[in-house]
Amino acid sequence: MERVLAETLLSQSRDPRVLLRALCRGEASAERVETLRFLLQRLEDAEECGGGGGAGALPEAAREVAAGYLVPLLRGLRGRPAGGPDPDLPARDRRRVLRAATAALRSCARLSGGPQLAAALAEEALRDLAARGPAAGAEAAVEVLAAVGPCLRPREDGPLLERVAQAAVALALGADGDRDEAGPAEDAAALAAGRLLPALGQCGGAALRAVWAGLVAAGAPSGPGRVGPQLLVLSALAERLLPEPGADRGPRAGEEDDLDARRCGRFWRTVQAGLARAPDALTRKRARYLLQRAVEVSAERGAPCACGPREGTGPSLFWWSEKKKDELLKFWENYILIMETLEGNQIHVIKPVLPKLNSLFEYAVSEENGCWLFHPSWHMCIYKRMFESENKILTKEGVIHFLELYETKSLPFAPEFSEFIIGPLMDALSESSLYSRSPGQLIGSGSPLGLKLQKFLVTYVSLLPEEIKSGFLLKFIQKMTSRHWCAIPILFLSKALANVPRCKALGVEGLLALRGVLQRTMITHQILLRGAAQCYLLQTAMNLVDVEKVTLSDVSTFLMSLRQEESLGRGTSLWTELCDWLRVNESCFGQASACSPTGLPETPSLNAYVKNLVHEYITSPAWETGEDCFMPDWSEARLVAMMVLLAVDVEGMKTQYSEKRRTQNVLRIFLDPLLDSLLKLGTNAYMPLLRADRCLQLLWKLLRTCVLTGSGARDDEVFKLLQSFAMSATESISDFILRRLTMDELSSVSDLDRCHLYLMVLTELINIHLKVGWKRGNPIWRVISPLKNASIRHLQEMDGGQEPTLAWQIQRVISMAALATVCEAVDQKPELQLDSLEPGPMERFLASLPLNHTLQKPHPEEHSSFSEDSAASQGWGKVVAQYIHDQWVCLSFLLRKYHTLIPSSEDNVPDPVLPAVQMPARTLQSALGALTVLPSDQVLPVFHCMKVLVPKLLTSSESLCVESIDMAWKIISALSNTQLIFWSNLKAFVQFVFDTKVLTIAAKIKGQAYFKIKEIMYKMIEMSAIKTGVFNTLISYCCKSWIVSASDVSQVSLSSAKNYSELILEACIFGTVFRRDQRLIQDVQTYIENLGHDCAANAVIENTKREDHYVRICAVKFLCLLHGSNMSHKLFMEDLAIKLLDKDESVSKSRTRYYVNSQQHRLKNRVWQTLLVLFPSFDQNFLNRIIDKIFQAGFINNQASIKYFIEWIIILILHKFPQFLLKFWDCFSYGEENLKTSICTFLSVLSHLDIITQNIPEKKPVLKQALVTVLQWCFSQNFSIRLYALAALKKVWSMCKALHTEEFDALTSVIESSLNQVENMPGTGNAKKNWQRIQEHFFFASFHPVQDYCLETIFYILPRLSGLVEDEWIAIGKFTTFTDIPSDAGFQWYLSPTHLCELKPGDWAQQDVGSHSGEADSQSEWTDVQKKIIPWKINAPDLDLELVFQDRVAKLGKSISRLIVVASLIDKPTNLGGLCRTCEVFGASALVLGSLQCVGDKQFQGLSVSAEQWLPLVEVKPPQLIDFLQQKKTEGYTVIGVEQTAKSVDLTQYSFPERSLLLLGNEREGIPANLIQQLDVCVEIPQQGIIRSLNVHVSGALLIWEYTRQQLLRHGDAES
Repeated sequence: MERVLAETLLSQSRDPRVLLRALCRGEASAERVETLRFLLQRLEDAEECGGGGGAGALPEAAREVAAGYLVPLLRGLRGRPAGGPDPDLPARDRRRVLRAATAALRSCARLSGGPQLAAALAEEALRDLAARGPAAGAEAAVEVLAAVGPCLRPREDGPLLERVAQAAVALALGADGDRDEAGPAEDAAALAAGRLLPALGQCGGAALRAVWAGLVAAGAPSGPGRVGPQLLVLSALAERLLPEPGADRGPRAGEEDDLDARRCGRFWRTVQAGLARAPDALTRKRARYLLQRAVEVSAERGAPCACGPREGTGPSLFWWSEKKKDELLKFWENYILIMETLEGNQIHVIKPVLPKLNSLFEYAVSEENGCWLFHPSWHMCIYKRMFESENKILTKEGVIHFLELYETKSLPFAPEFSEFIIGPLMDALSESSLYSRSPGQLIGSGSPLGLKLQKFLVTYVSLLPEEIKSGFLLKFIQKMTSRHWCAIPILFLSKALANVPRCKALGVEGLLALRGVLQRTMITHQILLRGAAQCYLLQTAMNLVDVEKVTLSDVSTFLMSLRQEESLGRGTSLWTELCDWLRVNESCFGQASACSPTGLPETPSLNAYVKNLVHEYITSPAWETGEDCFMPDWSEARLVAMMVLLAVDVEGMKTQYSEKRRTQNVLRIFLDPLLDSLLKLGTNAYMPLLRADRCLQLLWKLLRTCVLTGSGARDDEVFKLLQSFAMSATESISDFILRRLTMDELSSVSDLDRCHLYLMVLTELINIHLKVGWKRGNPIWRVISPLKNASIRHLQEMDGGQEPTLAWQIQRVISMAALATVCEAVDQKPELQLDSLEPGPMERFLASLPLNHTLQKPHPEEHSSFSEDSAASQGWGKVVAQYIHDQWVCLSFLLRKYHTLIPSSEDNVPDPVLPAVQMPARTLQSALGALTVLPSDQVLPVFHCMKVLVPKLLTSSESLCVESIDMAWKIISALSNTQLIFWSNLKAFVQFVFDTKVLTIAAKIKGQAYFKIKEIMYKMIEMSAIKTGVFNTLISYCCKSWIVSASDVSQVSLSSAKNYSELILEACIFGTVFRRDQRLIQDVQTYIENLGHDCAANAVIENTKREDHYVRICAVKFLCLLHGSNMSHKLFMEDLAIKLLDKDESVSKSRTRYYVNSQQHRLKNRVWQTLLVLFPSFDQNFLNRIIDKIFQAGFINNQASIKYFIEWIIILILHKFPQFLLKFWDCFSYGEENLKTSICTFLSVLSHLDIITQNIPEKKPVLKQALVTVLQWCFSQNFSIRLYALAALKKVWSMCKALHTEEFDALTSVIESSLNQVENMPGTGNAKKNWQRIQEHFFFASFHPVQDYCLETIFYILPRLSGLVEDEWIAIGKFTTFTDIPSDAGFQWYLSPTHLCELKPGDWAQQDVGSHSGEADSQSEWTDVQKKIIPWKINAPDLDLELVFQDRVAKLGKSISRLIVVASLIDKPTNLGGLCRTCEVFGASALVLGSLQCVGDKQFQGLSVSAEQWLPLVEVKPPQLIDFLQQKKTEGYTVIGVEQTAKSVDLTQYSFPERSLLLLGNEREGIPANLIQQLDVCVEIPQQGIIRSLNVHVSGALLIWEYTRQQLLRHGDAES
């Protein structure tokens, strides 16, 4: 068309200059400039053929057009940014003008008769580019350079070409690839790479060398975003840098032979970076294109090729050998196939390709010498691509595949593997979701990936060369310290390290790295996982540390990072393992040349080291002897205590089979300095204060650390010896403590820490003396009374009204703390009662103290130091809070001791002896005030006081009690469950709010308190969804408090509990649907718990039983303890049963979505489980009240597990009370429409008629009624109903035959033939399979409703067999280990006595043939895989930015068929989107839609995956279809309908014409009758199943494929 236009113009004028001048006048529109381009190109063609006219005038005219029109036009375009507003040209036409003008300029340069014009234009464009930069205007300059570049001469204009090439490379590589949005710089860079550089590449010579030099000098890619521009340039120049044999490389090709990209290492590193790290698909596609082209070029050339010098000892990044051509082609073919497939991000597509990844390793390793043939970095690119996938399932598959490498392969060592493990692999392993269980794997069985990681690391480290092993492990551990890990990844990484075989790999640096990892574990809130990780890291240290490179000081510093209360508890298996390690390596530890950080000379002997450690610890430095020094850090005492006990236990291992006295002697040698100092405390007034504090700290730490974990604590000789040491020094210690606490020696804020230390030691000594036997007159006895009296005296003296000083106020706080310690000791140990039960001076004094008295802040004293004043100023609030806290501790003691003196009203006590006790309302009001001033970690004693006061005042002062409860709840709800104080505060709160007395009184008066308690109860249940374990605390306490009286058959307790039966109801159905991450944490915690004592954390950390399951377990065990013979128990259970049925009904009526394993499903499941537990207590009278509700539940459409429970309870009712059979038969009398979803439930009940009739002496009437009922349903139109009816008929008929009843002889032939027909059904269709399945189903084949009635079946077996999610399975072991509620006398009914527990969920359902999960893995290498590969011919970058659809189709090389698919009748966007994708894949010529607006629908786009961009879409509304079909018929199309009609043709028998129009019907109504008349033929799809229809998208896809298949066969035959 363009040529015709140019010829026409030239024919109108013999002088082309006239035409050129005419075109250069007027508005510069796109059409005008394009016409000018057509004309110039035609003149250029004529000039080349020698037929141009005006030989001298034409060059001059060309220069005139260029200088006078085109150059000014381009200058004007440069002044505006690309895409910016243009007042002269529309935005769409601007680029057309630019392209046409530069093309015309190139023709002018060629017609000008010399190179001067081209060189001048290039110089001007370069200047313009340098002046403006890559921003606005660069696009026009690049277009000019691309146009005139090929006109420059390679030799004469060589320097200019080099400058142009350098500018082009700089521009192309200068774009920021990390930016999401393209701007002018990005547009210019794309233009330079897509148009300018290929044009320069055609020039060859200096230009091409300059481009290559710029690329090579660009440096290694610094980030994923920088790879894109480099690959853009390389792919644009691929034909020049990777030329095919015989390709025209332009002038001076000989000079370019050295420009072979295959030989450049930087080229291949860029390609690898694009394959593995590029964030966008287009960049990865370019990298694959370059790799593919390099392989194809190498294969065609055949000459040997290698990528420069080899790196290290490994192979080159790329090499070629004609001898290995077949192996090389096979390797790279598989490699590129895998990289292509990974672009799909779909695991079902990728998984079948993974076996080819295995073959890559087989090709990559030489069979002759076992060395790498291909550089391992290529394999790492595949794994990096998988690890960085957005699809976490694909990431997990990639990680698992990598971890399985060494299970079946023997790979040679490569440094790249180690770098990859420490880099990308560990980064991928930081994702917690990868450690989830596999489908079908039981909870607590461990993470498959975690176990594979362990096996991989053990194998890999074992294969490493010894000289490399140490460095690898050190880097691995240091990588663990380089980031914040979640609890689960660091646990499994630590466990994998702990299993590495023993080797001398780590020194001091490695020990420090492990210590850093330990510190990383402390940030997680999951205490059990944190403790387990610590255990594994200690085992890692024992396995991998080279003891000759570390000292005992290094080891002890490392051990200090472990928490005794979480991992390294004395008496655990880990402690024993550590002792054994120290014993074996005692003489091997290194000796430092200098002193250790503690100032100790290093010695290899453990005993000598510990002895020196104790000596240096107790000996205080001279500068620390002042009285005002701060208390020493506890960490030193902890270190010394731990090392002393370790050394003693190590000595005990040595003398295990000889004398035990040696252990005692060693301990005495260690502690002699300590004992000597302790014995002098009471008499040596000049002992340095710091030394005394250190001695007491060490004594307390020794006594605490020494306590054994486990059953052997009583027989521990070391603990007994420590106790004897402490008792021998008790008198000296107690005298020292008494003096320090009562003689005004503690006067600063820092002394409060010393006071706390002294009181802790005093409490420990009291406990020791109580354990060995309390005797009057012992040293402790002599100290308590003076301490109490002195404290009271101090408190009384300081109420004199003088101006308080800091020393006075500190002494006041200390005295109150001492009294609190005495009260706690007396309260817990009745042997310490110093006075009679009558109130003594202490009690009177404490009861008279003003409550919540705020200590006045003291004024600074003249002689006090600035540090003291500032410390007092900053910490005075804590001091006051501690004082108030201790006051409430004392008051709590008084209230418990004299609770009988608390009146219910203050009116009856005119002159109270104990005001705080005998005036409870005032005290409770003060408690409210205390809660407002005390921090949350100090409120426990206030809660304890409230527990005593609220029951006394609830009747007389209800509003005050409600206010107290509300205030306490606000404190609890504001706390986080990760805080250590949360659980102790919650427990205390529950104990006073839900105290049995409080509940009873509140229920009796039914006032504000009753409703407030109910409100808080529901708030706590709601809180449990966020803070797991809250409901556990509540239900456990309430059930335990009710059981005490329930076991005594008390009427009051259970009648009180009846008022709060909602609590038991909510407990029975409690359980949240956890997020995936929460469920994963619970799974891993269960796995650690299942390890038992193999993981020391289980022995040290108490199992708090805060899982949601324990709420239901507690409620169920409580219900199991109730007895139907007790009327209060019976009424309680009946009330609960009615509420459960009401709950089931409300859930059924809820509009919340109800699907398998939804919250609604789980709630209903728990309701019926609880009803089954309660069933033994139901009598006939109660069942008369609820039987209709139970039968009504059978009519509701329920999930499978709930149906089984309903059927089970109906069977049990009919078995126990046959009189309800009449009501049961009535259930079959409804119409079929009402029964079509529920009749199967009642037919399933009849399948157990033998159980139901066990207690019926006359069975014939029942059997007759059953036969009549079942037979009518055997003829139902619904196949499922017929199936269940036949199963019931088989059971009933077998009973009839057993009774030999003549009444049924008339039915024998009919029934026998029916059963024989279904048993001997021919073929292997769905009907026969379903009949086999229903007979093998556990509910019909193995389940016995009476014998299997037990907790295990209800809560574990049946949920497991019915496909309920594992979260709902409660193993019977959890019932037995939950000891808060005792097991009932009939414990044996917990366990299933039958073999039902041995069945597996899949035992009764036949597996489809060939559906084995491992099938993909066993496929051979050449098994067909889904191959989503874009044709290679379009893998070169798309240089034309304005391709219209036709050009796009042509470039794709698509074969457009003559098939039109009409989907105007289809409504759903998902079906339309799927059809659009199918039509595009199979090359349909068009898809007809009812409305093109549906293309913008998200559901449509989700299914079409951009197919609408490549497929012609036509809009024909349904009313217009008749005209459209008739028009297509006139065009020769055959109109084909997908419909079942009387004359429809089988799809397998129909031959599609080439011009076919496929009409698809509506989803519900199919093709309307008026359109069926327009059809030329109806085609139906042959079916074998029961359901007689397919989804419309599936139907359409089947016909589209059949059409395509037939056309392909025809074309194949025609070609042959």
